[in-house]
Amino acid sequence: MPLPRSQEDGLSGLPRDPRADVYPMPVVPFGWYAVLRSVELRRGKVVSLHYFGRALIAFRGADGQAAVRDAHCPHYGAHLGAGGKVVDGTVQCPFHGWRFGTDGRCVEAPFAVRTPKAVLGGFPVREHSGLVFVYVGPDEPSWEVPDIPEATSRDFASPVDDTCRARIHIQEMRENIVDESHFHFIHGQSEPPVQDWQVDGPFAEVRGRIRRRVLGRDIDNTFDAFMHGPGVMVVRTHGPVLSVTAVALSTPVDDHTSELRMLYYLRKPSRSRFLTPALKLVFRAEALGEVREEVRIWDHKIHRSRPVLLPHEKGIRALRRWYAQFYPPA
Repeated sequence: MPLPRSQEDGLSGLPRDPRADVYPMPVVPFGWYAVLRSVELRRGKVVSLHYFGRALIAFRGADGQAAVRDAHCPHYGAHLGAGGKVVDGTVQCPFHGWRFGTDGRCVEAPFAVRTPKAVLGGFPVREHSGLVFVYVGPDEPSWEVPDIPEATSRDFASPVDDTCRARIHIQEMRENIVDESHFHFIHGQSEPPVQDWQVDGPFAEVRGRIRRRVLGRDIDNTFDAFMHGPGVMVVRTHGPVLSVTAVALSTPVDDHTSELRMLYYLRKPSRSRFLTPALKLVFRAEALGEVREEVRIWDHKIHRSRPVLLPHEKGIRALRRWYAQFYPPA
């Protein structure tokens, strides 16, 4: 008898241990998340999304401002992304023609004597660095994700865009950057890196070095990982051959699944910009396979609240202490 889909992993076919879907922390930490790229949200279009266990839509108002709202019409439950239209900067329900503005308020209901006081739920939205961010939390946001200059700089190529999903909590996706020992087995570093950890409220920074062999050459790179809350991390790697800024966007999809979207911005060679496409091809071949290997592992690991850590493995504990601020008080 075949295993239920909930117990079988499409990548490896291994049966799932039920513990792999159990986390002691809430599924959605409070903070900012990037739910789509700006280029994916064209004027006049409704984009369907599904994050945080909710069906969502995104559209642009008459002024071009992005909005992310709940997908289901409060009138009779139709999905506004399934046939809905943007009309004069509002989203129109495909079933009965009710229209909603970017703030979620109903602005028109055909045949109604007066406009109903109906509202589409939604999120605070910010748009910059080529991304549309939403804030999830009980209050208005008290901090912001800073601009990512590489996203608009002519010195960097258009990003290598890679998205994958795994049955893992997004906290553990983030723990990956401070997991010192995995750099040897996944990323080919000779020994675990020594990392410098700094914290400033909802922001954190990790600095270190990565030494590895690429295409027969020994490469020594520095890296700086800037964490902006639970869902956004910018990793800048500098080296003699290639400098890359990786924007890591980790977003909860539902109670069991998280999405990792990586945008890799490669610095164009100053004197040989024509080599940029070739560098992107080499980067894809070298880096993306390692991410897929991590995803296969994530898909089946269980959460260890008290992992057995070696003396040099300090990063996971440090990150967990910092990350705890994004959960409601116990």
